[in-house]
Amino acid sequence: MRSNTKKLTRDLTSGRVTWTMITFAAPLFLSGLLQTVYNITDMIIVGHAVGRDGLGAISIGSDILHFLMFVSLGISNAGQVIISQFTGAGMKNKVRKTIGTLFSFLQGSSLVIGTVGLLFAENILDRVNTPPEARQLALDYFRVCMTGMFFIYGYNAVSAILRGMGNSRHPLYFVAISVAANLILDLIFVVWFKWALFGAALATVISQALSFVFAVSFLYRNRKVFGFGFRKKDFRIDKEVLKPLLKLGIPMVIQSASISFSMLFVNSWINTYGVIAAAMTGIGNKLSSLVNVINLPLSTAGSSMIGQCLGAEKYERVPRVLKVSFLINGVIALLAGAAVLLAPRSVFGIFTTDADVLKMAMTYIPVLLLLFGGAALRPPMSSLINGSGNFKLNLAVALLDGVFMRIGLSLFLGLLCGAGVYGFWYGHALAGFTPFVIGSVYFLSGRWKTRKHIINR
Repeated sequence: MRSNTKKLTRDLTSGRVTWTMITFAAPLFLSGLLQTVYNITDMIIVGHAVGRDGLGAISIGSDILHFLMFVSLGISNAGQVIISQFTGAGMKNKVRKTIGTLFSFLQGSSLVIGTVGLLFAENILDRVNTPPEARQLALDYFRVCMTGMFFIYGYNAVSAILRGMGNSRHPLYFVAISVAANLILDLIFVVWFKWALFGAALATVISQALSFVFAVSFLYRNRKVFGFGFRKKDFRIDKEVLKPLLKLGIPMVIQSASISFSMLFVNSWINTYGVIAAAMTGIGNKLSSLVNVINLPLSTAGSSMIGQCLGAEKYERVPRVLKVSFLINGVIALLAGAAVLLAPRSVFGIFTTDADVLKMAMTYIPVLLLLFGGAALRPPMSSLINGSGNFKLNLAVALLDGVFMRIGLSLFLGLLCGAGVYGFWYGHALAGFTPFVIGSVYFLSGRWKTRKHIINR
């Protein structure tokens, strides 16, 4: 583990930014890809073994679980940034305190959320208008998954610790273990034992538990490197660490929540234009998410690299990280755009053969190109904002991108300008450039290198 951290610092010092970012982000990309396979596996097996009611139930249950993960994802990402800065500054005692605080806060949160979910499971499903024929299946799935929140939150905490110290390889191994276990257990519980959604949820919880156990075991075996002794006092929540953790983490939670809410709001309007428009929206989101599978890991890698650069007060390296990130993301977006422009029917035909949907898809191409452009320009600026730990700016981006721009532009173009469904599509796509605009102003201002954001020496 020590070699991973030293290697990252050494490579940044020698200027090997491109290779460092690629090698750091590659495991994250594979991890995201495996996570996508993980989710698809559940849907495929349940769809064939249980039928459409099962598909509806697992879709609803998964959406709720994704929402309940906002606390874990936001606080974990914040912990990763803080650990990366403390590591870059050589502040081992602060790293130890952050690890203990992150663990205890997230695990305590998981117990609260899991308990509330179990107690109000039926009410929650009623609130999201679960169809009667899928209600019992969704209830089985949701209740079992709530018992596994402890493992899911714990795994995210360990992964954040490792990535913050420059190790993105081992979290990939732990995800691979979870994916393999989930596939095998899905086949046993759902197909063989015919336990339907209860079996799918049980497979999910057990696979997440295995991943968590392996992750904690690795952390324990390397406890001397981390300086974390796994003693009772090591898990004490340190107020000095908790404050910046919440300051940086809460805006990240709000950012994810606001973006999800705004997309649901916009999609609710798009659905009023008919099933073809709704289908086209789903296809467009899937295609743009495929680009994000590559670009988002680069953003995570960039955050850790910038965090360590700032922690070591090597400000001149930050522009190099941004430059490489823009280059890699730009190439990916250009390749995706070229594929859509050169073979649009083949690309959209992956999802459907419906003639009406494919006809509308031809008019959706400019929207998709804008989505690709936003996906290329967002990650570098997000890396700068997150890596510097500027929680106030992160909050501003969350509100502007997730609420005001996406909802505002969509309503303006779709209703006031009379563009209909295309106005909502373009409003959603254009809002994706908000982090780039704000981040560019922040970079040019130079304020990211003239103030301390998280660490105190």
